[in-house]
Amino acid sequence: MSITEMTLTANAKVNLYLDITGVRADGYHLLETVMQSVDLCDVVTVSLGGEGIRVECSNPEIPGGEGNICHKAAERFARVLGKPLSVRIRVEKRIPHGAGMGGGSADAAAVITALNAMCGNPLDDEDLLRLGAEVGADVPFCLRGGTQVCRGIGDEMTEIEPFPERVFLVVKPDFACDTRGGYARYDKAPIPKCGKMSEFVKSGERFPKMMYNVFQTLYNDEQINGIAQRLNDSGAEGAILTGSGSAVFGVFPSEQSARAAAREFPKYFTAVCRPAQKGIIII
Repeated sequence: MSITEMTLTANAKVNLYLDITGVRADGYHLLETVMQSVDLCDVVTVSLGGEGIRVECSNPEIPGGEGNICHKAAERFARVLGKPLSVRIRVEKRIPHGAGMGGGSADAAAVITALNAMCGNPLDDEDLLRLGAEVGADVPFCLRGGTQVCRGIGDEMTEIEPFPERVFLVVKPDFACDTRGGYARYDKAPIPKCGKMSEFVKSGERFPKMMYNVFQTLYNDEQINGIAQRLNDSGAEGAILTGSGSAVFGVFPSEQSARAAAREFPKYFTAVCRPAQKGIIII
């Protein structure tokens, strides 16, 4: 019996290390980053049937319909499949919007995974990754998940051994970062490549002290730096911006210490989460 509905968890990610290494001729910035899946997730339900592609989201701040990346994912999948699809997509948002945690990319990866499964797996893993790259830069990572070194525009991935077990406390302030402005600052005055990726990958227990995010340097934002400092003062082994922001995460030795630190941020979104080995999980 064919499956016509599927529910999946779409895990967020944090960037343990992120640097800009250059700019392509077409204007895209080249990155070097270590991404880690975490168990803070959205829940995505994909159903076949109805008319056209419909997207509903529990967060009213995020557009539904064609304005949602999930619509683009379904549309691109249908194009590769070579036939129209009627799909209903429902997203229960738990990952904060505009945080730099890949929430939209994770949702899109869940849609691609579900459609491929429900259509009889016509695309293999490499096909899915290529399709994901067309939908969004972080979608290939979200399809694969775990701990990956990502280069280029995020589509060149190398799996590495997970770092020693830690607990993450994510703190999302009530503002969004100006990602385009950050890139514009880099274009105007490029920050020299940090050049410590190879050391970071081998850092083991020391990894929280060696985390780096070039966007935190580019923004030099008082609130972001202040949150990172408060996390460190509350017992974090290290704290850094994730992605292009605005969420900051601290690395803690235990869930108890992370939850205690969360009480220091009553006005902000907070989430205690752990590393995950996958980006997408079928429920």
